[in-house]
Amino acid sequence: MKLNYTIISLILFLFIGCTESKRSFHKEDLQVKILNRLVGIEGDFAIAYKDINDAEKHILINADERFHAASTMKTPVLIELYKRAENTDLNLEDSILIKNEFKSIVDGSLFTMGVSEDSEKDLYLNLNKNTTFYALAYEMITRSSNLATNILIDYLGAENITNTMRDLGADSINVLRGVEDLKAYRQGLSNSTTARDLLVIFDHLSTGTLISEKANVEMLKILKDQVYNDMISAKLPKGTPVAHKTGWITNVHHDSGIVFTGNDEGYILVFLSKNAPDRDAVLEASADISRMIYDSYSTFK
Repeated sequence: MKLNYTIISLILFLFIGCTESKRSFHKEDLQVKILNRLVGIEGDFAIAYKDINDAEKHILINADERFHAASTMKTPVLIELYKRAENTDLNLEDSILIKNEFKSIVDGSLFTMGVSEDSEKDLYLNLNKNTTFYALAYEMITRSSNLATNILIDYLGAENITNTMRDLGADSINVLRGVEDLKAYRQGLSNSTTARDLLVIFDHLSTGTLISEKANVEMLKILKDQVYNDMISAKLPKGTPVAHKTGWITNVHHDSGIVFTGNDEGYILVFLSKNAPDRDAVLEASADISRMIYDSYSTFK
């Protein structure tokens, strides 16, 4: 009996060792593939991946490096808005004026948004009319409306948005200002983020621990309606649900969100880039990396 017990123990030890080795190999192999895909593309990159049901299944590449947030900062604005609604500070169906006059954080001087610089044009046709908080939030996320973003930041307060991010454990997301505050931009005062922090807030969204179950469902629904799908979702199987927010400015191309693979399973993926002049090459690489992770998901142990 003692001999049999010893043999069984040895078999179990070898089985567990092989399993651990296999697990390590999959993670390291996938990370090497990701890094190899970025070889030859000019720029600096950060990637964060995490299974929504298993924190041990993750990959972090330059996850703490700071990047200009571009429009990824609109997800924190959305979260702050729903937090206020949950606290009954406002109703998402309340009216708010569509305006195009904002104060620079540098000296309080006024500036306006240029319609030619905005990816969403329709709001400019309705200046000085009322819309709802929900309508602004929807345009801000799905069509990346800069005007909607500035109206909401002006109402909510950039500092409040950043403080909410700190409460969630996102320690490096800084929402300092709205879009097109050129005086602030010239002084280096820009919104910033890291891949790790975007991972943190999407992790809260994926687990329903952000505000409330109802608020989470509504925010995810908006994020799933994203119309810019040339990065994370570009090469995924048709119909794959992805709740995400892109962001881009000159030489900066981002995407961050949750890929749902079915049966309450999925993963978070954040792709950030800077100093990357070849937009097409970056978008193609991000789409390829996303597909690599998707294809590896079921076997990534």
